[in-house]
Amino acid sequence: QVHLVESGGGLVQPGDSVRLSCAASELIFSNHWMNWVRQAPGKGLEWLAEINPGSTRTYYSDSVKGRFTISRDNAKSTLYLQMSNLKFEDTARYYCALHRDGTHRGQGTQVTVSS
Repeated sequence: QVHLVESGGGLVQPGDSVRLSCAASELIFSNHWMNWVRQAPGKGLEWLAEINPGSTRTYYSDSVKGRFTISRDNAKSTLYLQMSNLKFEDTARYYCALHRDGTHRGQGTQVTVSS
């Protein structure tokens, strides 16, 4: 069974930067496309970013393009999301997932943007 553990969230101010991490186990990490999704209070899951196994292709939603960067370290079986210029509307629980629809995701890490 896939095991994904996100970390790195917290309380930040608008304009701050944060890096989220996702440690993977029980899968051959380097074989899989990986995604970040989030869920804001009272809303559904929103896909944010995707990266291919070799890190040669990345895709982003319009809402985060230019502010967020997805990356991975296959040797460490770890996925990252570097978030910059955070806005109030980025407040959400962030998950790494095997698929864009959020299936096979971890427990998530909370990011709260507040002044």
